[in-house]
Order: sequence, then C-alpha cells, then structure tokens
Amino acid sequence: MFTKMVLLFVIFLNIYVSLASDPDPVQDFCIANTAESATASNAIQCKNSSLATVEDFVYSGIKSPGKFGQTGLSAISVNSNVFPGLNTLGMSFVRADFEVGGVNVPHYHPRATETAFVLEGKIYSGFVDTNNKIFAKVIERGEVMVFPKGLVHFQMNVGDTPATILGSFNSQNPGLQRIPTSIFGSGIKDELLEKAFGLSSKEIAKLKKKLSPH
Repeated sequence: MFTKMVLLFVIFLNIYVSLASDPDPVQDFCIANTAESATASNAIQCKNSSLATVEDFVYSGIKSPGKFGQTGLSAISVNSNVFPGLNTLGMSFVRADFEVGGVNVPHYHPRATETAFVLEGKIYSGFVDTNNKIFAKVIERGEVMVFPKGLVHFQMNVGDTPATILGSFNSQNPGLQRIPTSIFGSGIKDELLEKAFGLSSKEIAKLKKKLSPH
C-alpha cells in the first residue's frame, strides 16, 4: 500500500512540475542584489529585506520606445536583470513599438506563455500550433491576445500610425528564439539548409550574411 502511495505521489509531482511555470517564491520578495551575485556566484543573491524601499518595486525604463531595428520594431525587455524587484516572482514583460509596417518576426518563448495588450494601433497578430494551424487576426487598441507557451507567433503593424504593445510573461526568464536568426544565423551547415528550404548556396549565403548576429 505504501509503495503504491509513493508511486502515485511521484507521478503527481512529475505532472505538477511539468505543468508549472516558475517555482513559487518562499518569501514575500527577493530583490536581486546583482552586485553581490556577480562577485559571489551565478546564483542570484537577495538584498537584505530590511533595506528594501518602494523604489525597488518601481521601474521607469519603458516610458518611451527604444531603438528601432531593420524590421521596424523596438522591443524593450523588462526582467529581473533590469528590474530587480521582479526576481522570484515568476513574471516579466516587454514593451514593443512598431513603425508603420513594422514586423515582429516569427519567434517563440520556450519557457513562458505571453499575453499581448495593444496600447495603440492595429496589429496583425497570431500563432501557429503544432498541427500547423494558424490563429491570427487584426487586434486593436484595448484588445489582448494570448500566445501559448512554446508556440511560434508573430506581429505586424497594419495600421497607418505607429503601434505599441505591452506583453507579459508567466516567467521571469521566458527566453526568446527568433526563427530567421535561429535558422540562418546560428551556423547550421549550408548543405542541410539547402535541402531543407530548396535554396541555392548563393541564396543561403545571402540570408546568413543578413541574419547572422553582429
């Protein structure tokens, strides 16, 4: 009887861990002490709670858009690295601004589900499930779309004015892999890419030059 109970407990625990996102905190908060963590070890150290102030829980770094890239996107990630008050709370977010016609290329977050709230503009937004079914529509100011964890998703400004989205994640470190850069900018052998996409060596070289990290 005891062995069966242990087995059931282990199964339940595995299911729980597999479904959970970041682990629950074991204290009210843990302000990341980045200075001590950098010198002590890779583990993030907590600032003494008695030294915490309200400023540890306020972040002002997304009042304005950041620098725009070639695709017309500016994305400012807000995680515990830049906002120590988020540490251990299992969440993070991003401000994404789009020029007219700007694109957030197909990408995914391996460790988090994302909700995207449109602050301004009209965004063609969607994701693709593991059956290659697309779920996409134009969402406007005040609307929210959810992107399930680990699924490829994308966004494009289809309005005639700039657009802004605020995205939130159920992980303090959701991870990010942009599909074009992951495929053509990661060093995968040309021969494999040529066979996978039916492209010539010259076309592969052109894509690699354009998408390799600088």
